[in-house]
Amino acid sequence: MSLLTPDSGLLFWMLFSFGIVFFVLYKFGWPVITKMVEDRSQYVESALEAAKEAKLQVESVREEGAKILAEARNKEMQLLKDGADMRDKMVEDAKQLAQVEADKMIQEARVLIQKEKDNAIKDIKKQVALLSVDIAEKILRKNLDNQPAQIELIDKLLEETITN
Repeated sequence: MSLLTPDSGLLFWMLFSFGIVFFVLYKFGWPVITKMVEDRSQYVESALEAAKEAKLQVESVREEGAKILAEARNKEMQLLKDGADMRDKMVEDAKQLAQVEADKMIQEARVLIQKEKDNAIKDIKKQVALLSVDIAEKILRKNLDNQPAQIELIDKLLEETITN
């Protein structure tokens, strides 16, 4: 017997035992192994789907964050614009109010000046009247010293009174 050439009985029993092991593995081991491989494959596929969904959710969250950030910036810009508009309106209102007050003060000053002017004119007229009376009195005293001048002055005044 040689080590390299097996005996036919040994060969038969080796094939027979290999067939039994193969049958037992085919019947009981192979379904378990294939089921484990399929389960693992489904787990990997579900993990990949979950990863895709997570990626989509992350992108959705990023887009939502970008939208919120853009809205916040727009609101900030709108608030700044509204603040600037309000400031400009307040400045314009203050200018208008100051102009109205200035116009009112100018008008009051004009009225006061006109009153002072009227009072001054009345005072001047009064003084002129008093001066005129004083001058007339002095002239009349001088003219009333002689009799014919008195009669002539009385006639003249009566004539003016009647014609008016």
